[in-house]
Amino acid sequence: MTQFCPSMTRHNFRHRVQRRVLVLRRCFCCFWDRLLICSPGKPIRYRMLSRAPTPAVPSAAADGSIIASSRSLPPSPLCHPKDSDWVPLKISLLGDPQIGKTSFLAKYIGDEKDEQGEDHQEKGLNLMDKTFVVQGARIYYSIWEVDGAEKSPDHIPKACRDSVAILFMFDLTSRCTLNNVISWYQEARKWNQSLMMQTAIPILIGTKFDEFIQLPIDLQWTIASQARAYAKAINATLFFSSATYNINVNKIFKFVTAKLFDLPWTVERNLTIGEPIIDF
Repeated sequence: MTQFCPSMTRHNFRHRVQRRVLVLRRCFCCFWDRLLICSPGKPIRYRMLSRAPTPAVPSAAADGSIIASSRSLPPSPLCHPKDSDWVPLKISLLGDPQIGKTSFLAKYIGDEKDEQGEDHQEKGLNLMDKTFVVQGARIYYSIWEVDGAEKSPDHIPKACRDSVAILFMFDLTSRCTLNNVISWYQEARKWNQSLMMQTAIPILIGTKFDEFIQLPIDLQWTIASQARAYAKAINATLFFSSATYNINVNKIFKFVTAKLFDLPWTVERNLTIGEPIIDF
């Protein structure tokens, strides 16, 4: 028993020493790691992004929408340089021929239309670009208009694939163009579905509002009711517009921009017959 006690004492002493050495080692390692983190070391180099042509700061239109001044046109978003600070987005315009799609688009593009050459055109497709700045982000819209008169099997796939918003347009003075909206919508959705991203924002637009208000009031009410029903069916926001008098043209694109970037801007609902309808 007397021999066993000294051996136990030596064992306990050796165990205590090992524990203290372990604690000291951990403290030293922690101190050394912090020292390495705080040391300047070799400086880190970041790749500088190449700067695209700087557009002028956009001004506000009468309806509060964003309008960019003229600029050097960047390349198509399909071949946009990876190191560019532009945000390229694609928007599609669909509808029957002779309903005012081109006039509507030209009104929105404004003076920038003159800067875009024939290389932006393809038979049956009208391509235009618009650039502007939103909260420091440089936005580049590539807008694809499908000419309903020159239908081709690949026009709608080309225009709708990868689009973030699709504008379905009809003539407020021609009910047959409104009736065809559903078929345009069904065809567009075939080529705008993706498992990786949400489908495009649908917008239903009635054109030629300035001519529409010349119709009898009961006919205006009938067309407006049918348009609201169709907008609800395709889960779209409805706008009545006029390219001639620039009614709701810029506001529509500002609405799309606000939806895409979750901006704190909303439109007011207007269901008054005789005024440009906005329904959602």
